[in-house]
Amino acid sequence: MDRIDIEPFKVIGISVRTTNENNQAGKDIADLWHKFMNDKILEAIPNKIDNTIYSIYTDYESDHTKPYTTILGCKVTSLETIPEGMVGKSFDGGHYIKLSAKGDLMKGLIINKWLEIWQMNLERVFTADFEVFGEKAQNPAAAEIDFLIAVK
Repeated sequence: MDRIDIEPFKVIGISVRTTNENNQAGKDIADLWHKFMNDKILEAIPNKIDNTIYSIYTDYESDHTKPYTTILGCKVTSLETIPEGMVGKSFDGGHYIKLSAKGDLMKGLIINKWLEIWQMNLERVFTADFEVFGEKAQNPAAAEIDFLIAVK
């Protein structure tokens, strides 16, 4: 577990408002990924810095037990052009704890890591937490995903 500082950044992608209650987020976020891949959102994002995909959890109503917004997208240099059906958002950056998970994306890698994170004694601020799907995430059966959790 590393403590790092993240610089402010901008993202364009697609989003859904969801909640972890009754496993709703599992369905909503899976549907969002399906749309992201099938509608070729990655190719349609303008001004992207690279093809790294960010899954961002933000606009928390309170903490991880209440509604929040998930955005799937890429870091961009500008929010001037946001295609129809997409969202653009600026994030302030800040202090983060960086964790990683390795394994099979089809076998609960992401949710299992979140279940672990929710049990950790972190001084979370619930501004914007995110997962990074970079080059090490290309093989779904042996993916390495970074999790960045905003803290005080």
